[in-house]
Amino acid sequence: MLKAFKYSFIFCLLGLCPLINYAQQNTDTIRVEAFITPKGDTIGQSWLPTVLVGAIQTNHWRNYWKEWTRLRNAVYVTYPYAKSASKVISEVNAQLVNVSDESQRKQIIKLREKELKKEFADKITQLSIYQGKVLMKLINRETGNNCYNLIKEFKGSFSAGLWQAVAFVFGSSLKQQYDPSGDDQEIEKIVKEVQKLYGYKG
Repeated sequence: MLKAFKYSFIFCLLGLCPLINYAQQNTDTIRVEAFITPKGDTIGQSWLPTVLVGAIQTNHWRNYWKEWTRLRNAVYVTYPYAKSASKVISEVNAQLVNVSDESQRKQIIKLREKELKKEFADKITQLSIYQGKVLMKLINRETGNNCYNLIKEFKGSFSAGLWQAVAFVFGSSLKQQYDPSGDDQEIEKIVKEVQKLYGYKG
């Protein structure tokens, strides 16, 4: 009886050998995709399934992203105007360097003012009050001077005071300064984004 059991066990093992061999051939090796690094090394790579993470947005973050989107749109709209203003101001200053005659200076400024109105008047008047505030910040950033001083330099103290009063009525000021490391950090981040996207020089 014991001998019969032993033979049965041996035949059973012999019958399992092909199955074990098949399993080894087909499951011992795991196929892994290869990734070649820039230095020429080969490493294994795999793809994880996509995981969607959702959460209920609080009022705080909803308002934050709403204001940020509004600011981003304003910067995208007004930054080209600020760059143009900076270019024109530099050109006018270059023209006025050796001009001492007051009437000639006024004529040069008036001529450039007429050109600017023709090119930008319709576009600028379509800006919202909020976009106008952002534009003044960006002009200060690009020229190194606030709008009050620029108007005073080119149009005189009376015009500067008049437009400062208008700005005050709308809750703003021509004298506001640009502070990239303080209150205007968000504007600065968006400006960098615009510069990179459209190839503007800093």
